Amino acid sequence: MAELPEDLQYTEDHLWVRPGNGDEVRIGITETAVARFGGIVGISLPDVGAVLSRGDVLAEIETDDESVDIETPVGGEVVAVNAVAAETPDQIAADPFGDGWLVAVEIDDPTDLEDLLDVDAYSALDEQE
Repeated sequence: MAELPEDLQYTEDHLWVRPGNGDEVRIGITETAVARFGGIVGISLPDVGAVLSRGDVLAEIETDDESVDIETPVGGEVVAVNAVAAETPDQIAADPFGDGWLVAVEIDDPTDLEDLLDVDAYSALDEQE
């Protein structure tokens, strides 16, 4: 597995969050999640402008065997979706920490970020599983 980017924050559910300009963050799934899903054959993302509360379904990932709901770790308004990843789900597996991002959200409450893990805490969690 590739080294985890240190500029990201992580969730116990194997999502990553990249802070951007102001209150905007990008969200994606980690390599661990990609490996667990196996082949990703489809993904449903919210519309730009959708307002999500923390814990709402952010995306639905379809694999060969199942459909998995991904919950958002932060609340806010969706300001961008990765149309390339939605149209070509292989992009998520090919570059999960880069071009395979899922959505960008302008967060409502910056304290949502306080519950996320830094790279060391996530690495320790990932090694335990």
